[in-house]
Amino acid sequence: MPDKYQLLHRYWGYDTFRPLQKEVIDSVVQGRDVLVLLPTGGGKSLCYQLPALMREGLCLVVSPLIALMKDQVQQLRDKRLKAACLVSGMSGEEGTEVLYNAIAGELKFLYVSPERLRNRRFIEHLRKMKVGLIAVDEAHCISQWGYDFRPPYLQIAEVRAYHPQAPLIALTATATQTVEDDICERLLMHDCRRFCGSFYRPNLSYQVWRGEDKMSRLVDLLLREEGSVIVYVRNRRMTQAASDFLNANNISAACYHAGLDMDERDRRQSLWMEGRYRVMVATNAFGMGIDKPDVRLVVHLDIPDSMEAYYQEAGRVGRDGLPARAIMLCSEADDARLEKDLEIDFPKVNYIRNIYKALCNYYKIPMGSGADSRYDFDLVEICNAYNFEARRFYSACRFLEREGLIALPEREEAFSQLYIPLKREELYRFQVNHLAMGNLLQAIIRLYPGLFTGATPIDEGRIAKRCFMEPEDVASLLSQMNDMHVVKYRPRPTKPQILFPSARIDEKEFFLNDESYVRLQTSARQRMEAMLRYVHNDKECRSRQLLAYFGEKEAVDCGICDVCRKKDASHLPPVEAKIAEILAQGALSVKELCGRLEEMGYPDAPDAVKTLLDKGIVYLDKNLFVNSR
Repeated sequence: MPDKYQLLHRYWGYDTFRPLQKEVIDSVVQGRDVLVLLPTGGGKSLCYQLPALMREGLCLVVSPLIALMKDQVQQLRDKRLKAACLVSGMSGEEGTEVLYNAIAGELKFLYVSPERLRNRRFIEHLRKMKVGLIAVDEAHCISQWGYDFRPPYLQIAEVRAYHPQAPLIALTATATQTVEDDICERLLMHDCRRFCGSFYRPNLSYQVWRGEDKMSRLVDLLLREEGSVIVYVRNRRMTQAASDFLNANNISAACYHAGLDMDERDRRQSLWMEGRYRVMVATNAFGMGIDKPDVRLVVHLDIPDSMEAYYQEAGRVGRDGLPARAIMLCSEADDARLEKDLEIDFPKVNYIRNIYKALCNYYKIPMGSGADSRYDFDLVEICNAYNFEARRFYSACRFLEREGLIALPEREEAFSQLYIPLKREELYRFQVNHLAMGNLLQAIIRLYPGLFTGATPIDEGRIAKRCFMEPEDVASLLSQMNDMHVVKYRPRPTKPQILFPSARIDEKEFFLNDESYVRLQTSARQRMEAMLRYVHNDKECRSRQLLAYFGEKEAVDCGICDVCRKKDASHLPPVEAKIAEILAQGALSVKELCGRLEEMGYPDAPDAVKTLLDKGIVYLDKNLFVNSR
């Protein structure tokens, strides 16, 4: 068996392990199931990648994000390790090649999404693979008590039955004790060892600022802050509005959300990573797997719905160990907004039942029919047709998915499909009479030999390169041949797809799992209430509050959060002197001046400014900026 220190030095260039890594690796090599909780940047990937090299067979990695999988695979290939991923957007031939290489033992690492585990073809191939280790990244997604529960993760336990000799390592950056227990139970982890690193980030200052004009405060903050920045907002519309506002104030910013196509998301992320955009304004779709060490500031313009989400997102700052800040901007309306979001996320059971009926009627699925049928899924169009509110409708769809009545794969899950129903003699006559189309078909047949036996996934881009054409021209010719009944061509859908795994059932037979529904709702409310307690508790160190939530009860005050700095205000110069010092550098609006004072830890800054204005020690100029006499 290879020595772990030799492997560490050879492939990663290190001579020593980070805290807990050695203990985790030893347990996995011994064949033990392991649960690993390490904060963002704590070196989770090494905990399964290195022991995989020490064990025989393939390491199957279940990971939720395509971009993250591709990044991990590229890093392993850069180390000259054999790795591949099965992701949406691959041609059928590429996917088949990956599967055959995995079965033949030509791969050491195979990355798949949890949705892939629902694919019967993949499961058939998986049974033939020699799997030596199963790694589950973002394992909190399997827990209904967690903040990011995803039904496809429940399939992982079934996969274990095909390779019972393979140990399983589950990894996450955030989990309470309840979620830990649920992960172990749902992943069938027997004799499981748990390793939990500290959630303490000594270089990170957590701060909560209150005020109504969040955008002005954000601009003022960014004009004084250096380094890369992430700004989190709650919806796609706000990403565009906030990034436009920042750009109008000469702060380079881009927006990022799941509604952008994958290429555009990758492009914007790359430009931000390179520093060509200073600020990324994003929904929570952004950040997982990002390893940019010089992010100095994370700002939340909206309160996240859980402490787990907040810790994950705030943890993307200061990964180089240098001082960094996570600032949450709060207003009076935020509490009510969280309560409303919770109500939308958990629609009534009758509403969910009506959504199922509406979907079946919309796609004209008869009772008892429709199993394994797939359709374009235009959320806006369906909502307009039935006058549904979009967010509530989508929440209901997610509950239907949990019940196994529908599935909402990502848009990239689908490929173009091609089938040639003609006999070879008929095809030959067609090629003779239609030269351009015939030459194209001949090239496609060479690329995809199985076209005569059934619908085959194809990649128009790959065909275009072979034929020195544009992908759009390939698609156009195939569509023409489809109209001529020479081929059966289904272009890759431009819309997301909805799948009905089972036949339509009568609404009277529709029974939502009440226990599961109540559990999810209760858990969500508890997380929201914990988040609000954190926001409103300005008496206890922010870091201690976070650590206590994750079970670290013996933490000490960090000394650098907004609460700790206010406690230490007695050591600061008098507020009047500080105001004079600030205004000596130039006039500021009242909000800007108060914001800077609050940031420095001065309590009751607005009252102090008002007193100085009343006394005439400072004054407002014609632009309503505060000046010193």
